[in-house]
Amino acid sequence: MRIAVTGASGFCGSEVARSAAARGDEVLCVGRSPGPVGRHIHWDATAGHPDLAGADLVVHCAAAVGDPAPGSPAEALQYAVNVEGTARLLAAAAGRPVVWVSSASVYDPRRDRSLVREDHPTAGGHLNAYGRSKAVGERLALAAGAVVLRPRAVYGPGDPHLLPRLLERVRHRLLLLPGPDVPLSLTAVQNLADACLAAAGWPPGAYNIADAHPYRRDAAVRQVLRSSGRSVRIGHLPVRLAELAARTGRLPGLTPYAVDQLARSVVLDTSRARATGWRPRRDLGSGLLPAGR
Repeated sequence: MRIAVTGASGFCGSEVARSAAARGDEVLCVGRSPGPVGRHIHWDATAGHPDLAGADLVVHCAAAVGDPAPGSPAEALQYAVNVEGTARLLAAAAGRPVVWVSSASVYDPRRDRSLVREDHPTAGGHLNAYGRSKAVGERLALAAGAVVLRPRAVYGPGDPHLLPRLLERVRHRLLLLPGPDVPLSLTAVQNLADACLAAAGWPPGAYNIADAHPYRRDAAVRQVLRSSGRSVRIGHLPVRLAELAARTGRLPGLTPYAVDQLARSVVLDTSRARATGWRPRRDLGSGLLPAGR
């Protein structure tokens, strides 16, 4: 196949591009910067339509991520990329199959998420612009007949998001986490890449993508930090105190969204994806290792 991967220079997109090339596909890396393999096609997701000529499949990984301050330029960028960029991408796809990488952040955090299925509400309650913009963008993708994948807390070698956010909260080898230990779903970037390539044959709709089993939060955080050579102590901060600190900015890097992601159990039901034959092949033990190990 000839596969166009948007955002192929990014964390998730580069893994999809490498995985596609490894199985013999021709890869078109669509974005502002070249990807790790294949041919580069320049596209700025904030302006213009990408050239997708000749592509058999489009995997849309390009996204503006993060937890920006309300009203900031970074927040405006998330809407420009995640919503308006999606509309331009779908128009350019012109009927080609599209796999659109979303996020479990689209799920309404006001509802119980101890076992989240794809019919969990996504229309409101989001704690930052990332969740809101991804929810709007994926509605456009679903209306266009795309396959939408919803991973949670994607990790792996070269992770520019999860690990740095944890590290910035470490003080004197102590990491304070809000609330008691809880079970959480995580998604190895290799498992997400496998799903992106397999999903070309799936019926349109939304699919949760995560590792085979949820993890206990504290043990998972220790393992992720150890992978970077950091051994830290974990302490527990009462959730209400953490929420107050997030609202007032008293703890650097702690936001209402971060408190929610760490303090509440979020376990994804992946049975819909598994019914297609997809299986997660990596977990925290192997998903943190560099490629080839």
